[in-house]
Amino acid sequence: MLSFGTCKNMCKMKAKHNFFILMMVLGALTSVKAQDTVTMDLKACMRYAVEHSTKMRIAHADNRDAQIDRRDAILTAFTPTIEGNTYAYSNFGRSIDPETNTYIRTTSFHNGYSLSAGINLFNGFQAVNNLKITKTAQLMGLTKEQQTEDQICLATMEAYCNVLYYTEMQKALQAQVTTAEKAVQLATRQEQLGQKSHADVVQMQSDLAERQYQLTTCRNNLNNAIITLKDVMFWPIEKPLKIEGLSVGLSHRGSRTDEISQMVEFAKTNMPAVLLAEGTMKNARLALKTARWQLLPRLSLYGGWSSSYFTYPGMEGYVPTPYFEQMKNNGGEYVQLSLSIPIFDRLSKHSNIAKRKNAYDRAQADYEQALQTVEAEVRRAIADRDGSADALRQADTRAELQQEAFTLNTKRFEQGLISSIEYQTASNNYLNALAEQLNARLQYFIKNSVVNYYGGTSYLEQ
Repeated sequence: MLSFGTCKNMCKMKAKHNFFILMMVLGALTSVKAQDTVTMDLKACMRYAVEHSTKMRIAHADNRDAQIDRRDAILTAFTPTIEGNTYAYSNFGRSIDPETNTYIRTTSFHNGYSLSAGINLFNGFQAVNNLKITKTAQLMGLTKEQQTEDQICLATMEAYCNVLYYTEMQKALQAQVTTAEKAVQLATRQEQLGQKSHADVVQMQSDLAERQYQLTTCRNNLNNAIITLKDVMFWPIEKPLKIEGLSVGLSHRGSRTDEISQMVEFAKTNMPAVLLAEGTMKNARLALKTARWQLLPRLSLYGGWSSSYFTYPGMEGYVPTPYFEQMKNNGGEYVQLSLSIPIFDRLSKHSNIAKRKNAYDRAQADYEQALQTVEAEVRRAIADRDGSADALRQADTRAELQQEAFTLNTKRFEQGLISSIEYQTASNNYLNALAEQLNARLQYFIKNSVVNYYGGTSYLEQ
């Protein structure tokens, strides 16, 4: 029998053991939770978005279709069509005897085989033009895939910057709330000492409530921005995501006219939108040529072999010729050269030519519009980049001055030299300056990235 002291010691040891297990479980859960929170920079976010985007999957599927069309065009142009046929049937009524070519009323069995092949020697260069069209379409598919990737990267960059903006604003507003709380405490003590009126205390409390409201609104906007970023990246919504900050350097001093012209010319020949419009125009021109050539005759070559077997299973005394002997005796080959001359098809070919010409005119207009649009976008992007650089310099200067003014006004307010309204005005000016500085910095980063993209550097390579 165990003594009371022994039981007590065993209970203590068991409690310690359970406590140790509980701590291990909590540590493991904390470790798992820490591991579940992934920290990613901008490039990692863009790569993840490109790799997991449903739009990229659709683009890949379209490219595979273009490859299949290319393969089919090559086979159509250089290989014949081959077809094999066979049949077997029994006849129980009146039929023609293949040997005597007379009518008989005996049950018969027939079995035949045929193999034929044909190729178009000339069909208005349709096969050749289809080869060119499918080649251009395949290149357009790759270009469209690159365009989709660029659009995903830009959307990810914008969503990423929005998260950074509200993250930094939350920090600034939290600091403002802390400062406002200290100001309320100071004003309350000064009211007790007779240095401040009750109206000043109420004003400071109102300022604190406003800062807390702004902080709550900023947190809500941050949550929405994070959800938007996860949606753009195709990141699991319920999975935590943490992003790193951006290092935005400002060394740009303006763009020269020759640099702008070079960038415009480069964009006109390399941007996906222009390449897609150009490819569409080329294919429309080839389709128009094909439609016009369809007015000419078509020349085709065919060849084939066929044979058959028959017997009369119900005829008494009939001895059929052996199967393989009949197949050899009944076999025949043919070669056919066919010339098809269009005479009148209710003007369908002429209508097709007119439609193809209209399609080519539309493709030309779209191409010219694409060139105009790209040039305007490049020049607008450069102007926005230069303007955002100037705005960032001014925002940096304003933020530094407002910070210094806010620090001085805080000291003056603590000394009772300014009113609560003046202090609140100084606080609002400093907060607005911080917000505008952060916004200007992120705007410059995005616009500078867009200009670099038009200059030939993809978003993932910047």
